[in-house]
Amino acid sequence: MNAAVTDICNFIGNRFVPAQGNGWMDVVEPATGAPYARLATSGPADIEAAVHAARAAFPAWSVLPPEHRAAYLNALADLLQENVGVLASAESRDTGKPISVARNVDIPRAISNFRFFAAAASQFASESHAMADHAINYTLRQPLGVVGCISPWNLPLYLLTWKLAPALACGNTVVAKPSEVTPYTAMLLCELCETAGLPKGVLNVVHGLGLEAGDALVRHPALSAVSFTGSTATGKSIAIATADQFKKLSLEMGGKNPTLVFADCDFERTASEVARSAFSNQGQICLCGSRILVEAGIYDQFRDALLHQCAQIQSGDPSLPATRHGAIISEAHYQKVTGYLDLAKNEGGRILCGGPRQLDGRCAQGRFIDPVLIEGLDQGCRTNQEEIFGPVATLQAFTSESEALALANASSYGLACSIWSRDLSRCHRLASRIQCGIVWINCWMQRDLRTPFGGMKSSGLGLEGGFEAMRFFTQARNVCIEYGDE
Repeated sequence: MNAAVTDICNFIGNRFVPAQGNGWMDVVEPATGAPYARLATSGPADIEAAVHAARAAFPAWSVLPPEHRAAYLNALADLLQENVGVLASAESRDTGKPISVARNVDIPRAISNFRFFAAAASQFASESHAMADHAINYTLRQPLGVVGCISPWNLPLYLLTWKLAPALACGNTVVAKPSEVTPYTAMLLCELCETAGLPKGVLNVVHGLGLEAGDALVRHPALSAVSFTGSTATGKSIAIATADQFKKLSLEMGGKNPTLVFADCDFERTASEVARSAFSNQGQICLCGSRILVEAGIYDQFRDALLHQCAQIQSGDPSLPATRHGAIISEAHYQKVTGYLDLAKNEGGRILCGGPRQLDGRCAQGRFIDPVLIEGLDQGCRTNQEEIFGPVATLQAFTSESEALALANASSYGLACSIWSRDLSRCHRLASRIQCGIVWINCWMQRDLRTPFGGMKSSGLGLEGGFEAMRFFTQARNVCIEYGDE
């Protein structure tokens, strides 16, 4: 693998090629603010070439026995494992996240994605239904064809493989578009595909801006499905752009996730985990608990405990093993997040801790924000309603279970929540009534790849994970056979 990449090109038909218009853009390291690579900026002609390669590869790939496709996925997992250090360094440099997080969380999860869906390829079973009048129905699960996978910048390799692995396991060929902000590990993955001998055209990766490459991809008439993770605004535009073609869509979008803390919680552990849930990856995870709702009887004590936790989390150079809190992804996103701090003040909020931090040395031009806690805001204000996607969390008190539920549901989003209480009857009651796709009880970010993953309301359409992903990337066909009387 070549870790000293200067030009990041498209990967089409197992060849690295520049964009046909020869356009380039800088890739900037968030921690330093300095460009370190050039990225090909693609357009409709490049999408056309990638789709053509994927269509040519589909017939042979789709009829491979599942165990043969699984062997390729396991080979990729082995290669990722062999190159964990290089991949983690690349991911940290690309995203500004601490290298310890990339090495211990993100890259291992990418490996698990390939291994899990390699196993799922041979375990995914179809249904059969015997009828009383001498007939039987069985279901064929067949690959869709060419599918598009669009992944975000916050967990680049982790979420790209979360889509690629089930798509390929099911026998589809793929045109993927990673975020233009964090393309590095996608290119390294393409190098590993060459090493693994993945057949030509099975995976194609096209880089560029969403309004150019991304829009051309989702609109391409030969694309059977689109799996997208990103903002709600972009997901909405994809749904509109593809409506007249009736493409199959999976849209995993934004969140404004509530964290419910009751007085009977395991106090010390809850304070530690709530801080982790709010500020992991600099708060740049759609699952982060950005609305912290605390029972009034322990509000002051819990607020102080959270402030103590935040004091232990300070921004630092992401390349250093001891760093827990890295850089904000870009200058534009930094301005967005700090703009919400000004908005919160205007809406009557009190910023209790955190905010922009200036580092020295090689990170002097980077963009860093220490964890921010805000109290005193009304539930209906913009700071409590809009996704900030940064290290910013708000605190609110509640006096009853019903009020906690009402506050939790008072959002247009419905992705995830966490509930902290020793009263499991209460936890079960709330879990059945909170309007979100994922409920964690006395934990956060415990992920089992077998479970369905997705949100409701403005947070999502469709499901990923386990056999839900296999169902999304296949077409069901019912076959009915009448076999007659004896």
